[in-house]
Amino acid sequence: MDRNTLTSGLLMACGAAALSAPAQADFIADGKAGLELRNFYFNRDFRQQGAPQAKAEEWAQGFLLRIDSGFTEGSIGVGLDAIGLLGVKLDSSPDRAGSGLLKRDREAPKRAQDEYGELGLTAKLRASKSVLKLGTLMPKVPVLLANDSRLLPQTFEGGQLNSLEIDGLTFDAGRLTQVNQRDSSDYEDMGITTVGVKNIRARQATSDAFDFANLSYKWNDSLSTGYGFGRLDDFYRQHMLTLNHLQPLGSGQALKSDIRYARSTDEGGSNVDNSAFGAMFTYSLGSHAFGLGYQRMSGDTGFAYVNGSDAYLVNFVQISDFANVEERSWQARYDYNFASLGVPGLTFMTRYLSGDDIELGANKANGKEWERDTDIAYVVQSGPLKNLGLKWRNATVRTTNFGNDLDENRLILSYTLPLW
Repeated sequence: MDRNTLTSGLLMACGAAALSAPAQADFIADGKAGLELRNFYFNRDFRQQGAPQAKAEEWAQGFLLRIDSGFTEGSIGVGLDAIGLLGVKLDSSPDRAGSGLLKRDREAPKRAQDEYGELGLTAKLRASKSVLKLGTLMPKVPVLLANDSRLLPQTFEGGQLNSLEIDGLTFDAGRLTQVNQRDSSDYEDMGITTVGVKNIRARQATSDAFDFANLSYKWNDSLSTGYGFGRLDDFYRQHMLTLNHLQPLGSGQALKSDIRYARSTDEGGSNVDNSAFGAMFTYSLGSHAFGLGYQRMSGDTGFAYVNGSDAYLVNFVQISDFANVEERSWQARYDYNFASLGVPGLTFMTRYLSGDDIELGANKANGKEWERDTDIAYVVQSGPLKNLGLKWRNATVRTTNFGNDLDENRLILSYTLPLW
């Protein structure tokens, strides 16, 4: 039985279950729904001479309706989730398009469409402490992180099993067949990232299968480890190991360790060959947090991940991933929570990253890059505007011998209205 047939069967089962009054009560009463309003202004200034476009600047309004049902009664519960996405253009022009907020017009690629959207349905089955989902998915496992950094999120089509049968152990596995990018309303086959200097070559442009499995075990309240496997058919195989540890150091103090290692190899149709090591150590003292990170790429190519998704790397930040061929990079970060000064909901973050030793090819000097990010965010804590979020994100990127110099600002207002 193929996935579409099984999904259709589950949808019919949901409808049949809803005819039963007790089942309908669980199906609806245990569910939840919310409408997120996301207002997004994006400005990216291309600083270098000869850039094909001076800047990308757009303003848009997003509507994200999420409905998650409960499960029908019985040893096997049936449920149905839905997501409705709509993006509306507020300001754009052909010479400023391409921010990733809005869909490009097919007939005039330099112009953004006035609106675009998507409706996704996810059938689900629950048995004991395991849930199988089929349909629209937004996976969040180390080998594949769906991107939600623009107006609307990236979504996938496929199936995913999540199991919590063993105490402390979380198991995820699945197959994805298509992707809908964050600035699109069309599902398509998946590709491999080409940003930066990856030196990845493949005999084909896309793939219709991404398989994954992930095990995460929580040993105690302070220590967890994980193993993940990902396979983009005809492109690469990836094994990933993770370790997270939190060590209390006294009143209001702690040291957090985040260590990651990934090994990526070709899948028969590419030249992927990469080892990626990263470690981030964060010392927290009251409302302050000080972080230091290091990341190293080795092998014939840069780090491989699905095009448009996020990479689970300690130095994957607002613009750069610092995952180019042979690149080594470090990060210094500072966070502050203003709750200690009597302003709960207000937070500040700044970080600086520097990468070098990027292999650009024969007879070329190695490349360098640095990025500086600053986030200021506030969430209203009470009153009629409770949970209204405001965020300003600023980034500066400079490169040597490759890439683009960029200055970027993002202003985001978000509010989620609970429907039930």
